[in-house]
Amino acid sequence: MKLKRIFTLFLILGIIGSPLVLSAETQTATYPDESVHTTDSHHTAPHVDGADLSIIWAIPFIGILLSIAVFPLVAPHFWHHHFGKISAFWAAILIIPFILFQGLTTTIYELLHVSLLEYFPFIILLLALFTISGGVRVTGKLQGSPIVNTGIILLGTVLASWMGTTGAAMLLIRPLIRANKWRQKNVHIIVFFIFLVANIGGSLTPLGDPPLFLGFLKGVDFFWTTTNMFFPMLTAVAILLALFFMIDSYFYNMEKMPAESQQESQATGVKIGLEGKFNLLLLLGVIGSVLLSGFWHSGVSYNIHHVEVELQNLVRDLLLIGLTITSWKMTPMVVRKANEYSWFPIMEVAKLFAGIFITIIPAIAILKAGTNGSMSSVINSVSDGYGNPVNYMYFWATGVLSSFLDNAPTYLVFFNTAGGDAIQLMGPMSQTLLAISMGAVFMGANTYIGNAPNFMVKSISEEAGINMPSFFGYMIKYSLPILIPIFIIISWIYF
Repeated sequence: MKLKRIFTLFLILGIIGSPLVLSAETQTATYPDESVHTTDSHHTAPHVDGADLSIIWAIPFIGILLSIAVFPLVAPHFWHHHFGKISAFWAAILIIPFILFQGLTTTIYELLHVSLLEYFPFIILLLALFTISGGVRVTGKLQGSPIVNTGIILLGTVLASWMGTTGAAMLLIRPLIRANKWRQKNVHIIVFFIFLVANIGGSLTPLGDPPLFLGFLKGVDFFWTTTNMFFPMLTAVAILLALFFMIDSYFYNMEKMPAESQQESQATGVKIGLEGKFNLLLLLGVIGSVLLSGFWHSGVSYNIHHVEVELQNLVRDLLLIGLTITSWKMTPMVVRKANEYSWFPIMEVAKLFAGIFITIIPAIAILKAGTNGSMSSVINSVSDGYGNPVNYMYFWATGVLSSFLDNAPTYLVFFNTAGGDAIQLMGPMSQTLLAISMGAVFMGANTYIGNAPNFMVKSISEEAGINMPSFFGYMIKYSLPILIPIFIIISWIYF
């Protein structure tokens, strides 16, 4: 029966869109109450009703996903120089018909909503973490052995729950790359880093991942995720680290460290140090700024064409910009050059995710329409004939959609589908909330766009000369054969 329901879910998603819609985040790495339209003005705002939209409106979103998947393979030079134009093209493909069918006023509202409440906070947070972490350099020579690599990934996994998956990933990806620069087989190291540090590691606190922070804002206790997701996370981490150590040991034993690398390692020694340490204080400032926007309810907001921009969120973004400028001004350029720092990764993410955030508008609206929308079959699949929650389906439905769509609103859709009462969900329905939380956090690792740091890690790795797999290659060679069996085991154990 379980396999039948899971098969039905995948069949539904295959019919309604494209072969890509088999998993679903742009993990919005922003922490405000995004994509919810909970402001008082929403009731009078000229918003889009997802119940009136057919799945055809998702074509531009599917188009930009296919572009990300195909162009780097068939026309890499063209893509490298024109990915921003391609992203803008798919955004225009949505915006122009939207103006014709929904009206200019509604289109402006939706664009302002996604820009002011989602995209700008998202990219500002990423910019702050990218700039500040790029000012921290690990000195000393780390040799990329299986033990060292496993240790770095484990450290990042632990840090991710307390400084966010993006913060931990940006802090440790460069030292990991430098430690393994001499190795010919190093792609798997980056992939497992994405699995654990950029995704699953953010499971234990609302600071780790945006959907968990939204749950916190909805009334879920701060340490509920710590106690309830600890063992599922431990299970996934233990399996993945053990598997990684075996794979890395196999490739490591096949290779021989070049003589010059051995001499450099012996000459440098193993003493490890940090340059740009003050940036660690700035990272704490980033965490504090994010927490401020969650705990402080100012009651003050600014209305921009029916979009309510709350004062605490505006203050958070200004603080993040200030911390970014401080890091850039105060970090010696020699540290950034030694880190091989460049603006390309953040520019690539900014341009591509601008198109993704715009083209995702209809898909999120359809999801929010629940049983009245084109994805009603997905919503209905998480309950049995008596209206009781089917927890393993909550896990898979939330996770599958969070692999391609924004996992924060996807979390909220299923949070509300399960009743939306935090007290009830933490009590008798705790397994349902656990399933939603795990699906949203764990399955961001299924694709490059499943979580913002995934794409940034990929871009930084490619800048360093690592030949990362394509969009489809990542899924076919790594996430599907490695992660999906693990998720099946986890759903069988816990649900």
